[in-house]
Amino acid sequence: MSSNTEKQPALLADTPKPPYYAVIFSTTRTEGDNGYGEMAEKMAQLAATMPGYLGVESTRNEIGITVSYWKDLESIKNWKYQMEHVEARDLGREVWYQSYRLRIAKVERDYGFERR
Repeated sequence: MSSNTEKQPALLADTPKPPYYAVIFSTTRTEGDNGYGEMAEKMAQLAATMPGYLGVESTRNEIGITVSYWKDLESIKNWKYQMEHVEARDLGREVWYQSYRLRIAKVERDYGFERR
């Protein structure tokens, strides 16, 4: 049980002042885990080491939505062609995803609220 004084991991990415880019990856899954959870964690850790990576937000219910934030289009391209990520994408098509959509958007405004 956690106390109110413990620092919880951020659920929302702490992004810089715009402009920057968002990669929105929406998925529906096939039945069973089939190694997906382990690979998803590995890819999240690997993406965080890439130049230009700014953060990520992710949720899954009937559909999964992962939004990763990047400094520029070149950083996104470098992630797309990172070898381990290429292998994970191939497995996604073969094993884990019933369907997916990927969208890239330029973030021009960013504001929010946080209760303290």
